[in-house]
Amino acid sequence: VCVPEAVVTSVSDPLCNVSLSVPGANEVSPSKKPRSRGLLHSLFCCLCHKETEPPPAKNNAPLLVEENGTLSKVPAKPLLPQMQSNDAGKICVVIDLDETLVHSSFKPVNNADFIIPVEIDGTVHQVYVLKRPHVDEFLKRMGELFECVLFTASLAKYADPVSDLLDKWGAFRSRLFRESCVFHKGNYVKDLSRLGRDLNKVIIIDNSPASYIFHPDNAVPVASWFDDMSDTELLDLIPFFERLSKVDDIYDILQQQRTSS
Repeated sequence: VCVPEAVVTSVSDPLCNVSLSVPGANEVSPSKKPRSRGLLHSLFCCLCHKETEPPPAKNNAPLLVEENGTLSKVPAKPLLPQMQSNDAGKICVVIDLDETLVHSSFKPVNNADFIIPVEIDGTVHQVYVLKRPHVDEFLKRMGELFECVLFTASLAKYADPVSDLLDKWGAFRSRLFRESCVFHKGNYVKDLSRLGRDLNKVIIIDNSPASYIFHPDNAVPVASWFDDMSDTELLDLIPFFERLSKVDDIYDILQQQRTSS
């Protein structure tokens, strides 16, 4: 979910392409984001800044990003454990959660697939979650072909129970949350070089380009999803990933895909 730093009634951002309704809040102009931190920001994160300068792509050295945006190459413990023996040789696919696999809201939804109770500041709030069409088929097949990792900028107390209900097949070998992101010029970025996997065998599937600004060559972008039940994007991606699962180096194939699309 793409939510700025305060509780809002309606937000539209050209990079996030989002409109989220929240009951009992004041309207905020989309051109000016509030500075105060509010209720929703404690769960969700919006990756919507355009000024981020990416470091060099295809760089295996772990990057730690300081609050002022300074990059420093220092040894860092890999985010992922050693690959399981039955995944040996497989490509690691990092998959985003909100607006990629599901859409969540504090506003009640009649056809919600899940309702997740989440405690914020001593109060329990209900989060209504819609599954993107064909997400079950997509996750099942991806778990058969790849070492899949959930990586979200949201907090674990929301994203973990959603993943428990969403991933019926154990497709996700690992789950990474906001604390595993690096904060760079106002964005929570998913630094693929910190995973502990060779970057030529890592792919990220995400609806937000800001999430993979460090490694755009490793990305398979997807359109943001909210409530269009006729959407087929995940289903359409399965044949492409079936072909991709057989390659030794992902860069040539992804470059060809970008050129042809």
